[in-house]
Amino acid sequence: MMETKSLYIARHAKAEEHSLSKRDFNRDLIGKGKERARSIATELADFVTLNEKTLVISSPANRAIQTAEIFSNVLGYPAEKIQKEINIYEAYHLDILQVINKITDYYNSVLIFGHNPGLSDLTNYLCNSDIDLLTANVAIIELDKDIDFASASGGTGNLKNVLTGK
Repeated sequence: MMETKSLYIARHAKAEEHSLSKRDFNRDLIGKGKERARSIATELADFVTLNEKTLVISSPANRAIQTAEIFSNVLGYPAEKIQKEINIYEAYHLDILQVINKITDYYNSVLIFGHNPGLSDLTNYLCNSDIDLLTANVAIIELDKDIDFASASGGTGNLKNVLTGK
């Protein structure tokens, strides 16, 4: 019998405001965002144990990778193992799903760090839910029994929790 697969969909933490002096891709986390990311990562530690069957994938945009690094640090995942995936940056939810569908059966849990509206739309598509992930929020999704990452699609996930740091 296949082990249940879990997805952790994390929106990047609070970043610098948009400005003409910096490309959107290069926006960094602000202090408040870093604190909240640490707080929610600590909360997430109650729900997930990262091991060799865990994969962390992030948009390569500064604010997403910085969030992934904070979570990895709190959860004990080597930051150098974070996979950067450009197809998560400013992506439509089905583009992000394609990234998930390429994950091998070896992994049991996957953490995805990226951006809205793609991540909220992806969560709602997978779980038939209606949520809006705020900065640093994490949706905890368990895929249906006998569904692996390659076959994840609309309605194949169960939204177990949304960590909001409150």
